[in-house]
Amino acid sequence: MFKTVLTTTIAAFVLVGCANQRFNVAGDLSTAPKSEESQTFFVSGIGQQKTVDAAKVCGGAAKVDGVAVEQAPLDVLLGVVTFGIYTPRTARVYCK
Repeated sequence: MFKTVLTTTIAAFVLVGCANQRFNVAGDLSTAPKSEESQTFFVSGIGQQKTVDAAKVCGGAAKVDGVAVEQAPLDVLLGVVTFGIYTPRTARVYCK
């Protein structure tokens, strides 16, 4: 029984992956993000959307360096534990 559970758990971690989307306005996003927030999605975010106002975070559109949305390892783990019902993503805003 334990071997089956362990094998299933290892297979789940091997088969899942992280997703990352970056939108560079200027620069290479090598600096630390000014804002980082976890966004809540359910059932892989089907039919759902979240908005981050990068211009508001950076104090103007000219100061935005880039935006990144990532499904970090912790986000993937939470998705696996909840069988895909809760699937958070992490959004980051980079400023000049």
